[in-house]
Amino acid sequence: MALVLRSPAFRAGEPVPAECTCEGADVSPPLEWSGEPEGTRSFALIVDDPDAPDPAAPRRTFVHWVLYNLPAGCHALAAGAAADLPAGASVGLNDQGRAGYTGPCPPIGRHRYVHKLYALDVRLPVLSGADKARVEREMRGHVIGKAELIGTYQKRA
Repeated sequence: MALVLRSPAFRAGEPVPAECTCEGADVSPPLEWSGEPEGTRSFALIVDDPDAPDPAAPRRTFVHWVLYNLPAGCHALAAGAAADLPAGASVGLNDQGRAGYTGPCPPIGRHRYVHKLYALDVRLPVLSGADKARVEREMRGHVIGKAELIGTYQKRA
């Protein structure tokens, strides 16, 4: 069985709900996963936008959320979980320079929001002030499973 990531709020390729964006309450979407490989000790979740600032001419990937050390027994995050994470979970810095979730807020066009869940064979050290790149470096050699869920969003006219 392969690691699978899904959301009860949106299907793959569909829009992320407005309540999870800058045009709503800006709360993290609910996520659920299953099928983790044997030996999973923790999970990491990275949400980013590879279409910044304009999907017609992307120049960078904007990081919206970095979580790691989600317990192996954790298989879901409720809507708004960024404010109430499971015990032991750690939060990295997003590209706004803050620890926590920043919802979709594309300046132009329809962007993709890639939710990447990693099953790890270790718990990572607590990395004070770590960004996506640092967490990814620490994960190297420890990823035993990966799942993706892509949502989209375009601001209302």
